[in-house]
Amino acid sequence: MIEWLGSTAFTSFGAPTSWVEIIGFATGALCVYLVARQSVWNWPIGIANNVAFVLLFFSAGLFADTALQFVYIALALWGWVTWIRGGDRGPLVVTSTTRREWLWLVLIGMISTAVMTWFLDNATSSIVPFWDAVTTTLSLLATWGQIKKRRESWFLWIAADVIYVPLYLYKDLILTGVLYLGFIALCVGGLRAWTRSMNTEREAVTV
Repeated sequence: MIEWLGSTAFTSFGAPTSWVEIIGFATGALCVYLVARQSVWNWPIGIANNVAFVLLFFSAGLFADTALQFVYIALALWGWVTWIRGGDRGPLVVTSTTRREWLWLVLIGMISTAVMTWFLDNATSSIVPFWDAVTTTLSLLATWGQIKKRRESWFLWIAADVIYVPLYLYKDLILTGVLYLGFIALCVGGLRAWTRSMNTEREAVTV
């Protein structure tokens, strides 16, 4: 089964595309679509996407990216439970990121990027340690915002995806690069959907 997943499905732009990359493409796109609609099913689909990327990145020799998927799986389990349980006053609703949260996000983001760049540059085979660190940090912070249903998490996802596209193309993961290009469009749609949801909740409170 694993051998089949790693086998070539087709070749695009001179680079082979495996079946596991196709699975990653499909589950990733579906996950973002479900997040935009605030469906709790985005979490199990996201976990399936992470498992696919574990196999994909490991076979490509991207060991830091491989390890990161296990962090995403843990966060997805946390998010799954959080969305099911809801907030203190009922179902979890979309809200804005507070100023204090932004200060913490910026601080954590700067420290995380610096530490991760050093680690990737010295302890792994990463060929672009700084950009790997930036995208990883943005993705982790965006995932936290997604778990908490912070509207601005979409801005972080968009920023990460803009960098991910050329990064994956550079690593010859063509379909994954195309996937993240599609993610940008899906994230814009998600931002608009969560903004409408947040405004609707505010109107309901003031009535």
